[in-house]
Amino acid sequence: MKLIAGSLVSAILAITVSVSSATAADAAKGAKVFRKCKACHSMEAGKRMIGPSLNGVFGRKAGTTEGFKYSKNMAALNVVWDDAAMSEFLQAPRKYVKGTKMAFAGLRKPADIENLLAYLKENGG
Repeated sequence: MKLIAGSLVSAILAITVSVSSATAADAAKGAKVFRKCKACHSMEAGKRMIGPSLNGVFGRKAGTTEGFKYSKNMAALNVVWDDAAMSEFLQAPRKYVKGTKMAFAGLRKPADIENLLAYLKENGG
């Protein structure tokens, strides 16, 4: 009985590790997703383009990048960018912040969002 229970626990752990690995965010794949962003955003600190630099975005209050003129609603948004807020925003930016200047429609695939977040974090976001 102990042998069966031990084998069962080992099998469950193996499946859990396998599923976790399969769903782990991939920054290299996120770099490909970032191609959709880089026409308007830079990862270089202080480099503004059509949109603000995304360098240091995690942990920063929305609408506060120095020298960038945000929409009134983005500037008034009381959100500090973390995984949850960024994920929700990236799904539908104009729904998340009515009146945002960001014209991007959003990312439909959760894996694309997870991978993009991994890329941003790995590259100074």
